[in-house]
Amino acid sequence: MASTVETRKHGGSLIDAHGITLRFGDRLILDNVDITVNRNEITTLIGLNGSGKTSLVRVLLGLTDCQAGKIWHRPDLRIGYAPQSVAIDPTLPLTVSRFLSLGQPISGVDLDELLDEVGAKAVKHDQMAVLSGGEISRVLLARALVGDPELLALDEPTSGVDVASQAALYDLIARIRDRRGCGVLLVSHDLHLVMAATQTVVCLNRHVCCTGHPEAVVNDPAFQNLFGVQISSAIALYRHHHDHRHDDAGRIVSLSSSTEPPAR
Repeated sequence: MASTVETRKHGGSLIDAHGITLRFGDRLILDNVDITVNRNEITTLIGLNGSGKTSLVRVLLGLTDCQAGKIWHRPDLRIGYAPQSVAIDPTLPLTVSRFLSLGQPISGVDLDELLDEVGAKAVKHDQMAVLSGGEISRVLLARALVGDPELLALDEPTSGVDVASQAALYDLIARIRDRRGCGVLLVSHDLHLVMAATQTVVCLNRHVCCTGHPEAVVNDPAFQNLFGVQISSAIALYRHHHDHRHDDAGRIVSLSSSTEPPAR
């Protein structure tokens, strides 16, 4: 296998991968994929079912071996990962607080802060098996945030969430990125909502069909051929204008002033 993850200093990138090729038996899953994930940015993987999105995330995180390619991580990169779903035995007594502390000890204060950050403090003592889709998504996001990751990898974070709550979750992810200065690698099918918050879109169909800023990707012929011109033209792009930027330490710097406010 050729999936050894190396570490190196490489500008503002958290992960830099080139030529990723993955096969399961005779089936080609990923074909010569290049991708870079930068800090302070949301990079979104889109594509049809079976296009290799989840497989690519697992390869980038070192969870799956690939047959060819090179992957570089920022030295000592801290990663928080939220899978698309978790299987919870309804007969198993497992509260939210206990779930968040499994395998990663966390203080009561930190636990409360995390749940408050993701808007799930009210379910702290509830059983995981009785949570709604939206509540589970927020709890999985909280678990990914344990350890203060530099990179959040989120696989379909709105899976099983009603339409009215999807936009709120994507807005929450964007605010977490702004607050923490982390990078986000996001897998999603919610194109019209994802476009609102992401900086880079990677359109995947085993290979990279097109990549770039959302507006450029939506107008790319490869994207329109994959999703259909009618669907592509119906996607409304929301432009969010930031009034700040982040320095190399992740601290907020106002665009109207060179003075740095205290880090939050």
